[in-house]
Amino acid sequence: MSLKTKDKPENQDYEGSKFREEIFSKAVRAGKRTYFFDVKSTRKNEYYLTITESKKRFDQNGKSFYEKHKIFLYKEDFEKFSDGLVEILAYINENQPFIEADGIEDDVSIAEYSNVEFEDLNS
Repeated sequence: MSLKTKDKPENQDYEGSKFREEIFSKAVRAGKRTYFFDVKSTRKNEYYLTITESKKRFDQNGKSFYEKHKIFLYKEDFEKFSDGLVEILAYINENQPFIEADGIEDDVSIAEYSNVEFEDLNS
């Protein structure tokens, strides 16, 4: 797992930049996929979240490339997104039968996911 933070340089004007400042990032490796959670700043210095799924693929010649899918999540949607995610994870945990892999039960508790605090992005 990778974790990094970035500080805004004092002498650089981000207000007029067409690029978005990266404030905080976290990479989560999950099997064959990697998920990137990136907090960025708009021109008005409002934070938003990008979630990127990256998966290594191979073309017909065997050359590797990364297939990426990205979503943008804005502050006004954090609470509804969080509520929906917690609700859907609870549904899966309550309705998906346990699947044993090599004799080990996969028992992931919803409690691991219910403490998502998107409002922490304001600090």
